[in-house]
Amino acid sequence: MIEQYVWDLQEVDGMPVAAVGGKGAHLGGLSRIEGIRVPAGFCVTTDAFRRIMADVPSIDERLDRLSRSDPDDREAIRTLSAQIRRTIEEIAVPDDLAAAITRALARLGEQAACAVRSSATAEDLPTASFAGQQDTYLNVVGPTAILQHVSRCWASLFTERAVAYRRRNGIDHRAVHMAVVVQQMVFPRAAGILFTADPVTGNRKVATVDAGFGLGEALVSGLVNPDVFKVRHGEVVARAIAAKQRAVHALPSGGTEEVAIDSRLQEQPALTDAQAVRLVRLGRRIEAHFGRPQDIEWCLVGDEFEIVQSRPITTLFPIPESDDQENHVYVSVGHQQMMTDPMKPLGVSMWQLTAMAPMHEAGGRLFVDVAGRLASPASRAALLDIMGRGDPLVRDALETVLERDGFVPTLPEAGPGGPPAARASASIDTDPAIVTELIERSRTSTAALERDIRTKTGPALFDFLLESFQEHKRVLSDPLSMQAIMAGMEATWWLNDKLGEWLGEKNAADTLTLSAPGNVTSEMGLALLDVADVIRPRPEVVAFLRGVEDEGFLDELPKLAGGTEARDAIESYLDRYGMRCVGEIDITRPRWSERPTTLVPVILDNVRNFEPGAAGRRFEQGRQKAREKEQDVLSRLRALPDGDRKADEAQRMIDRVRTFIGYREYPKYGIISRYFVYKRALLAEAERLVRADVLPEQEDVFYLTFQELHDVVRSNQVDGRLIQQRKDAFRSYHALTPPRVLTSDGEAVTGAYRRDDVPAGALTGLPVSAGTIEGRARVILDMAEADLEAGDILVTTFTDPSWSPLFVAIAGLVTEVGGLMTHGAVIAREYGLPAVVGVDQATRLIRDGQRIRVHGTDGYVEFLP
Repeated sequence: MIEQYVWDLQEVDGMPVAAVGGKGAHLGGLSRIEGIRVPAGFCVTTDAFRRIMADVPSIDERLDRLSRSDPDDREAIRTLSAQIRRTIEEIAVPDDLAAAITRALARLGEQAACAVRSSATAEDLPTASFAGQQDTYLNVVGPTAILQHVSRCWASLFTERAVAYRRRNGIDHRAVHMAVVVQQMVFPRAAGILFTADPVTGNRKVATVDAGFGLGEALVSGLVNPDVFKVRHGEVVARAIAAKQRAVHALPSGGTEEVAIDSRLQEQPALTDAQAVRLVRLGRRIEAHFGRPQDIEWCLVGDEFEIVQSRPITTLFPIPESDDQENHVYVSVGHQQMMTDPMKPLGVSMWQLTAMAPMHEAGGRLFVDVAGRLASPASRAALLDIMGRGDPLVRDALETVLERDGFVPTLPEAGPGGPPAARASASIDTDPAIVTELIERSRTSTAALERDIRTKTGPALFDFLLESFQEHKRVLSDPLSMQAIMAGMEATWWLNDKLGEWLGEKNAADTLTLSAPGNVTSEMGLALLDVADVIRPRPEVVAFLRGVEDEGFLDELPKLAGGTEARDAIESYLDRYGMRCVGEIDITRPRWSERPTTLVPVILDNVRNFEPGAAGRRFEQGRQKAREKEQDVLSRLRALPDGDRKADEAQRMIDRVRTFIGYREYPKYGIISRYFVYKRALLAEAERLVRADVLPEQEDVFYLTFQELHDVVRSNQVDGRLIQQRKDAFRSYHALTPPRVLTSDGEAVTGAYRRDDVPAGALTGLPVSAGTIEGRARVILDMAEADLEAGDILVTTFTDPSWSPLFVAIAGLVTEVGGLMTHGAVIAREYGLPAVVGVDQATRLIRDGQRIRVHGTDGYVEFLP
């Protein structure tokens, strides 16, 4: 130890990030790895920063203002942060601190050129890298200049970009402190960045080297395009050599300058292949030390690599854990279930315990491993067919993986492929009584669950739930239920395929399924129109609802004229549908019964946009359109050669689709009904733990798995640090975008439509509900913030069944996630809304209020002037 404020990098290894910041901690670790060369240097600890901050006038008040400022008010943030930076830079470094820094500098050589680097405590973390958010200064010479630039590094904690980054990541300004690393400057022939995993695809087996001449600042600042080498298994598998016209070099007197590169050298590679491979070998050693893929800054001095920084790559999607070394191909469950947001641990474990297939978790999302089915030719064909009909992007992604030589081996054929229900669905009778019976079975099972769970508490509750999960799976896997679902889906596909072939009719089933009977999700949307009918003629209630913020508003309604009737209508709706919510596959999400304010904006939109009796009229109009379409199709078929046979076949399929397609939505309703029963029982246990001072908050149980919660209930002991770690991890998962397909190499495969029939500038997607509509785009990410007018087109990330109440008020639908038979597509067809789903980055590329044209028949979205 040189002084309490200053440590040599060799001594920093093992010191907490709270003392030396993320960069300092990583450099300390790097300096101890055998074979890794790190420039000598020292670290000025966060204690020095805290000492300086104590001298900043009114700092608490300034940080309060910064935290309270509107995140969209860039000018206010810029002004406040600039004031704080200026004040910090003007504070003189105390004599004893300055002396400690100067003594450490003398060990490097008092006039040695140095790099002065910021090292914040919220930097280079596994979940937030803060790359480029604070400042680094190169080629700083002499004690006076070093002290000045140390102050600048302290101040850079409050650059506008760093302040905004902390706000986005939910990090308190007061919780972050700044250390400063001072390192001996190196003057490289070449420099750049090494990613030990491909930063674009996520593939952990492929390393990417970016290289340029001179200092790495030229690459980091975007001054030049780098040479790029991709290295896999010890060899360069791809390279791109750029024309490097400029470089950044150090000046003898300090500082840096841009210089032009001789035209004869511009297209020479900055590294040889052998050097790139050797660098990656060093990178793998660093990656192994830190236990995760790294973003490494390197310099080539002579023929030796110096490592000047290493941080975790935080943008990679995690890989599900596996006990074997086999190759795995994971398909996203969230893209099938229309919920790509992260799930909390209790939600993940409950879905795993109740799902019909093994579920693998990564980044708060669930995946199914389909490598085994891809390995068998027959099951592969069936899987690709069902995936392609649902979401062509998933099929294309799987086919992309299959093109990787040997990644998925082909196994000997084991028998007929495809799910049993798909093969057996043709044998089911077209009889509405089947649907009635299935719904009654589900209701009876849920009622028995509600009755029997009432007396269960403590460990006995968890034993009971484990038994209930088996009944849950039995209901879900009922062969008759699966046949009914497949009958509706296959009839839809048959009609679209055959009527397209025979009549040139695109997506004919979209009209033929309008107002199909028994669809619990579409009924849910129409039922909220009925609630609006009760509220509309009661002006006091309407005015009251416009100002509602508290979840207890239902208790206040009877105090108003007509309020009792309004309350009864809303409560009746909640009695039937209150278990639903956005992201409902995650049991921890607040249900409408728990947060009824979610429905208020939708009710008020319905009050404003519709006349009384709209629900009945809308359903009847859809039924009539479907009937007219049926008659039109059959008459046109009979006019064809062999027309009577074709018409008879089409009639049978129309009858089947109208009998069974509505039931497609009921099993999910049954699952969510059971989930709400489970949740209420588990929250009652959580409340007992809070009363016993085992847990500070009831919702802390959401960050435990089902088994962990069981253990807490048995022992009355909980690991508070684990819960906090889970909360931090869950927050970080929101920044990750889950891929449709993910391999065990970490490669995120998104898939492509590969179409050439889409106009230039249009956004491509999957057509799921026919028709063309123009209108105002309303980009809505939170259903509770919906503000819709008649004729609006809803643009959002995904729509699960809980979004269906919005569908009655819109003219069209665009989503980033979805497939032909997912809930949003089914309901869009039921309501006759032109819809295109699977439109990549739709919520970013389409501006709220922009006029667009949705081509629901052909699957693309155009921008209008």
